[in-house]
Amino acid sequence: MRFSKGFFPTVKEVPSDAIIPSHQLMIRAGLIRPLGAGIFSFLPIGYAVMKNVMQIIREEMDAIGGQEFCLPALNPVELWEESDRVRSFGDTMFHVKNRALVLAPTHEEVITSIARNHIRSYKDLPQIWYQIQTKFRNEPRPKSGVLRGRQFNMKDSYSLDASQEGLDNSYDLHAEAYKKIYSRCGLHFFIVGASSGAMGGSGSQEFMVESEAGEDTVALCDSCHYAANVEVASSGVAPAIRTKESHAIEEIFTPNIKTIDQLAEFLKVGTDRCAKSLVYIGDGKPVLIFMMGNDQLNETKLRTALGTDARAAEPEELSSLTGADAGSIGPIGLKANFTIIADKRLEGANGLISGANKNDYHIRNIDFNRDVKIGSYYDLRTVEQGEPCLKCSKPLRIVKGIELGHIFKLGTKYSVSMKANFLDDQGKEQPIIMGSYGIGLERIIACFIEQHHDASGIIWSKSIAPYDIHLICVNANSETVVAKSEELYRMLTETHISVLYDDRTNVTPGFKFNDADLLGMPLQVIVGEKNLKNNQIELKERLTGKRWTVAVDQLVGEVKNRVFGS
Repeated sequence: MRFSKGFFPTVKEVPSDAIIPSHQLMIRAGLIRPLGAGIFSFLPIGYAVMKNVMQIIREEMDAIGGQEFCLPALNPVELWEESDRVRSFGDTMFHVKNRALVLAPTHEEVITSIARNHIRSYKDLPQIWYQIQTKFRNEPRPKSGVLRGRQFNMKDSYSLDASQEGLDNSYDLHAEAYKKIYSRCGLHFFIVGASSGAMGGSGSQEFMVESEAGEDTVALCDSCHYAANVEVASSGVAPAIRTKESHAIEEIFTPNIKTIDQLAEFLKVGTDRCAKSLVYIGDGKPVLIFMMGNDQLNETKLRTALGTDARAAEPEELSSLTGADAGSIGPIGLKANFTIIADKRLEGANGLISGANKNDYHIRNIDFNRDVKIGSYYDLRTVEQGEPCLKCSKPLRIVKGIELGHIFKLGTKYSVSMKANFLDDQGKEQPIIMGSYGIGLERIIACFIEQHHDASGIIWSKSIAPYDIHLICVNANSETVVAKSEELYRMLTETHISVLYDDRTNVTPGFKFNDADLLGMPLQVIVGEKNLKNNQIELKERLTGKRWTVAVDQLVGEVKNRVFGS
């Protein structure tokens, strides 16, 4: 492609809302242009990168037996009501006004509707179906460029199996395919255990990159490579100590004590001897939750434990349910009938201090085996920086991460609600067992740029670069340089090397070099008058900045080796 004939709107200035490097460089290098909040047009050079990413995805999905579909983005709302996800997606889902239609944020329902109409027998399974298509989500706070948009491109695939073992195999196939996709795209990534959220199902993993621009928080172990989203992460932090002797409970006056730190200081004890009391409402019923000391309740883990959504009780509810305000609530002398649960760190603990359900009073020497009827113990706490890894005991790091993709074991969540069944080998009707697997294409591109850029611009790898080489005609006023540049452009193109040829006559050499570094093709071929007099052509490797010259008659062979070699 000739620069003079193409559309390459590079700019020096970027909008003030472009904070992170990938957003800035995608604007500056002319990959994208904003159309509205969270809505972007991909320009030719940006779409060339996306097509390369698509090709890698297709190759790896086809390699595991995937079959590509093209499914409608416009869906009847009734389909989503069958799975009850109109409610769970809420305002995130776009609805078409005056029509019973929605814009699909994902396609589990459509896939399930196809499967229930055509899968009849276990002999029709397994299946892996996928598509690469535009998705729509009414993101309330679009930001960070294409990382959080309202319209985006996604590869979503779905596995259909007759057994749990089949699902496990399909899940593992996708996990390996994802590793290959991200590696081929040149990304440094890690895999974390994650919450299934609105997708539902029995298990899920996220593929992520570490970045300060990320909106997910992840616990990482650099030693054994344990990684998990903090929504589900656990650590090897020590449990409460149970002493040999349990003393009788004792009510104590604690004036104006509202926090765990104040209580520990007032009583001259460690915070690990305090059982913090929290009240939540789940399904309209009160739940009393105990956490050790200053441990923070993880609401995602709480929802999993309760099997339902829950909210923190309002101040006026606390008084009517317990007889006290926050800071003085405890397990003894409650006014209402509570479900009582506790974090695993407190399992079987004694010698604890908690509220007396009377303002300005606490009770000490509480024995959870003797004095409190704990319904169940769960892992309810949020992991903290520096806590020991559950696997190897090395310190955990808490970092920000960007989600690249997510894989889910859906199980029968959708097949049961939408009646997608098959006949097993005994002739008995069974629900299809499903998996769901997503990859965000824009996120691959943005995350690559986050990891591969410098002060001058983007540094593409050859696997997803929009062009193989950037050919620069330095002296556009020299007939000799122009003629040789034209000859090399023709020769390189004929050898199936994709070339961005800067043939512009209205800009300076410095402007061309700056654009070449900004656009970031892996290899630059620089045709200049000085080297050409010595029958030489200069090459520059964008990644390292290394420069060298080769004889004109060796140039094509050198470039071919760089482009097509290992």
